[in-house]
Amino acid sequence: MNKLHGIELHPATAAFLAKPRRMLIGGEWVDALAGQTLPVVDPADGETFCRVPAGEAADIDRAVQAASRAFESGDWPKMRPVDRERLLLKLADLLEANAQEFAELEAIDNGKPVTMARYVDVGLSVDFIRYMAGWATKIEGSTMELSVPLVRDREFFGFTRREPVGVVGAIIPWNFPLLMAVWKVAPALAAGCTMILKPAEDTPLTALRLGELVQEAGYPAGVLNVVTGLGHTAGAALAAHTGIQKIAFTGSTEIGKLVGKAAMENMTRCSLELGGKSPVIVLDDVDPAVAAAGAAQAIFFNQGQVCTAGSRLYVHRSRFDEVVEQLSAIAAGMKMGPGIDPSTQIGPLVSKVQQNRVMDYVNSGYAEGARAAAGGAAGDGPGCFVRPTVLVDVHDNMRVVREEIFGPVVVAQPFDDLDEIARRANDTPFGLAASIWSNDLSRVHRLIPKIKAGTVWVNCHNIIENVMPFGGFKQSGIGREAGRSALELYTEPKSVIMML
Repeated sequence: MNKLHGIELHPATAAFLAKPRRMLIGGEWVDALAGQTLPVVDPADGETFCRVPAGEAADIDRAVQAASRAFESGDWPKMRPVDRERLLLKLADLLEANAQEFAELEAIDNGKPVTMARYVDVGLSVDFIRYMAGWATKIEGSTMELSVPLVRDREFFGFTRREPVGVVGAIIPWNFPLLMAVWKVAPALAAGCTMILKPAEDTPLTALRLGELVQEAGYPAGVLNVVTGLGHTAGAALAAHTGIQKIAFTGSTEIGKLVGKAAMENMTRCSLELGGKSPVIVLDDVDPAVAAAGAAQAIFFNQGQVCTAGSRLYVHRSRFDEVVEQLSAIAAGMKMGPGIDPSTQIGPLVSKVQQNRVMDYVNSGYAEGARAAAGGAAGDGPGCFVRPTVLVDVHDNMRVVREEIFGPVVVAQPFDDLDEIARRANDTPFGLAASIWSNDLSRVHRLIPKIKAGTVWVNCHNIIENVMPFGGFKQSGIGREAGRSALELYTEPKSVIMML
């Protein structure tokens, strides 16, 4: 396969797609023990273009054993922090050198525009690995002056140390396959943990290619294992495995609850980055053109398949009609096409299942009285396309307003004052992110503390930064990724008290 949808593929992309794909376990590339495989489908046309092993519980078990050996008796946890740092930096260099291949694999596998994949997915992944590499040499504890009340004639010395939590299981979603893998792998390995990575069944390719780079960089066998398979088999087995000391999950709130329950049975440490229904709040002093462009980026980025997608647009009543009109014009003018085409602005959704799910929400909105100011229909042809959609005439109790759609669909409503919008913005089980658009920083600062969300953007949306903790309130998750907070997910504090 040298061309796809009329676009010439990078030679490395074509070579990777042409060879058999196996799982990485204990430093070896292996088939699933049961010998079964899963199809990998191009969402731009619905065609199967390769297959990957269908790992199950037995495959997860041998991956956990390999990771346990690498942690208990291998060199990785005992390696000098500076050496772990150097290996992570080497991985970042290799990823950067193969950036175009990774971008094309992500575009073909997921459907996202290749240009976005190159500069967002791959670019952010390279930067994040380098950022976390620096933390490998900066994991530290504290010393304390103790006041032991029971033994007054002796002195005591206390200190803490942070140690790697152990074997980590990571389950990642299909919307940002490479970036979400890196968000788990980099801090876990920097801390000295070993890992089993289970990519989403819809988008396994960049995780497997990342495993090849880990080997090329010279990591010890078993430090990173990659097992492909279905969520309800391989993913469930990983979440429930007694040999796992930490499970890290990114995905829907519904599945996150199941992962959390399985982990709790073994008291496995657990972090969950889950769903959202993020509000975009436009105050009355904003230029409607600026607000419309910002709202478009908030919802149509990555086809709306973003946990922080600005899927609820609230515009001050005095600006509502102007903003909706200009946002609808932007939506109607976006070019749809295969992700591998550099001119594509809106690619297909990841699968036919997701396309049907999104259209079910749109149709439920129609049934409850909503109207499409733009879009509102699936794309033409066999691909998994949904046209960028702006729904108006909606009310707060509709499914399209309350539930996460995870597609290029925004619901737009007017509001009148700050107290009203704070209440309505928070009227959701989610609390991942929000954005406020205004030039009046006094009002912005009054509104920020009222919004129950893990991230609040001002005059921007979907901006992710390595140094900033990322996570949500309420049912949007447990724990924070990125920044210094990421290390807390993969280390355990140990207290030491010494009598002198």
